[in-house]
Amino acid sequence: MRALPIAVVAAAAALTLTACDSGGSNSTEDGKKASTAASAAASSTACKIDQIGIQVGPANAAPTAGDTGNVPVTLTNKGAECTLQGFPAVKVQDGGTATDVPEEKSATPPKLTLAASGTASFTITYVRGTAGDGKSLAATTLKIGLPGAATTQSFKWSYGPLAGKTGPNDPNASVSSFQPAGD
Repeated sequence: MRALPIAVVAAAAALTLTACDSGGSNSTEDGKKASTAASAAASSTACKIDQIGIQVGPANAAPTAGDTGNVPVTLTNKGAECTLQGFPAVKVQDGGTATDVPEEKSATPPKLTLAASGTASFTITYVRGTAGDGKSLAATTLKIGLPGAATTQSFKWSYGPLAGKTGPNDPNASVSSFQPAGD
């Protein structure tokens, strides 16, 4: 058998693949489909909240208005190895009013691989507000979600009202990125 130059083999392969095309798409659509498929494959390893155990606290609660408190949150993987990338989605809620807790501005979230039974953590830092003042949110519920997912888990918020920067929908609080447990 005679050896063919690689360029000839590549051209023949491209023509063969083109001949198999149904004619219903273009290269831009194919590129989008490939990108979507790659994203789906990458997100299939993303941690799912229904396979994660979440423990809130114990907290270093802010004792009085104006004080800063920290609420550590520990995640334990109860499924197969998965990844965490980005920031946790954190909301505080008072009855029907839910407010997002913003991401820590200086943090660059690492991509963490969480082994089966592995743990990671993040911290919610907040300033305690004054009960009944117009700028504070009398939070009673904490909602936690994972990056890119709409599903959350709810927990009791028992650390007092959250101070607002400009009002109750602008909490003086932040959430850190995921860290390996123990860091």
